[in-house]
Amino acid sequence: MHMRGTDLNPMPQRPPTAEQDHERRLQLLIRRLPQRLQNAISWLRRPGARWVRIPAGLLLVLAGLLAVLPVFALWMLPLGLVLLAEDVKPVRRATGRVLAWIEHRRPHWMGLPQASNHQPCLSGKETS
Repeated sequence: MHMRGTDLNPMPQRPPTAEQDHERRLQLLIRRLPQRLQNAISWLRRPGARWVRIPAGLLLVLAGLLAVLPVFALWMLPLGLVLLAEDVKPVRRATGRVLAWIEHRRPHWMGLPQASNHQPCLSGKETS
């Protein structure tokens, strides 16, 4: 049977949705965590864990705000917001924007290759 080149890819690729982009970015960040924390976050993100996720998210946000105390750390704040974003739409939109900013401005935080520091400006000269 002879196949034409257009028969190989009958359906055009659709660009990823905002939801798919959000999930991809979140997974990139989760992969950077220690394995035990990855497992805990994966468990908390399951739909059935909502009854644990919301209180855990609230506690992490509050603990992150108390980062000046030696027991707490600032990393708790974004982790709590990510957990709350699973259930609270406005928080999800805000974390989506922050994840997009991180991917664009700090790709190495997600384990992605860093963009070149030399970017052309409007005058045609490169900046360092």
